[in-house]
Amino acid sequence: MVTLNTAPVEHFSKILAFGAARPEVVVTNEDVCQWIDSSDEWIRTRTGISTRHRADEDTSVLDLAVGASLQAIERAGIAAEEVDGVIVATISHPYATPSMAAQVADAVGATPAPAYDISAACAGYCYGVAQADALVRSGAARNVLVVGVEKLSDFIDNTERSISFLLGDGAGAVVVGRSETPGIAPTVWGSDGSRWDTVSMSHSMLELRNRDWVNNPVQEGEKVWPTLRQDGPTVFRWAGWEMAKVAQQALDAAGIAAEDLGAFIPHQANMRIIDQLIKTLKLPESVKVGRDIADAGNTSAASVPLAAHRLLEENPELSGKPALQIGFGAGLVYAAQVVILP
Repeated sequence: MVTLNTAPVEHFSKILAFGAARPEVVVTNEDVCQWIDSSDEWIRTRTGISTRHRADEDTSVLDLAVGASLQAIERAGIAAEEVDGVIVATISHPYATPSMAAQVADAVGATPAPAYDISAACAGYCYGVAQADALVRSGAARNVLVVGVEKLSDFIDNTERSISFLLGDGAGAVVVGRSETPGIAPTVWGSDGSRWDTVSMSHSMLELRNRDWVNNPVQEGEKVWPTLRQDGPTVFRWAGWEMAKVAQQALDAAGIAAEDLGAFIPHQANMRIIDQLIKTLKLPESVKVGRDIADAGNTSAASVPLAAHRLLEENPELSGKPALQIGFGAGLVYAAQVVILP
């Protein structure tokens, strides 16, 4: 019998460092109300959002990803050449192929690291952490760069009021590396494709390709670029109740209780959803909660790492403590895991 060589599996993984990139342009609720019939009070009351950051025309989604990645690599204390895996979670890369991850790897100096993208919307970053954990533990990689990045302003219709006013741009990144002790607990993740159109787009690229542009030209004010839409009430009910079950399962998988947590870092979809999750999970006041949404809005795949980055910047005493992170969104998809904060 032929015996194959296999990679060592005697090590664990952990998050070594976070990085972030936030665009400088700040869009207030008053700005948003120029495009939709609403008010600052209504938006803050219903969502918890006061402002959101959006990139200017000269800043690409790749620029945001590279900025966050370089900071994470530097803070991890490793050279870019030591990154041997790059995973980018995004839904706003303007190309179906090639991947943004390959561009990021080249831009930060991690070539020839294997690189690929994940399309899991607001759960994308947590999906990426799950995969990086598996790669490191299996011995397939030593250091994996995971990036959650979005320039959602490229994919919104500002006059559309189901989702556009919620969304912002930004990037969050981590380096996942080897550890002598467990730093990332088992991930609880899944999907419900029966509700794939709950958060979707106005139309597909195929519809644009098949359009008769001679007999059906663009009308004044018509939006032909696919833009995001959502069924808000359905998403709210699903996230507020079903995701609490997933979060609890992640705690159980980690073998800890809510009171053992140092932090809770949920997807920044809506402040009322965050409050509902806290209530259902019965989190004690001692647990710090990521609430980046008030200033940054909903940044989809960048949401969880950006919230974690800010929470650590403002509460350095959380270093070394367990945090429950959960992402959920279009698909419908979800992922949650307990991690030890760097």
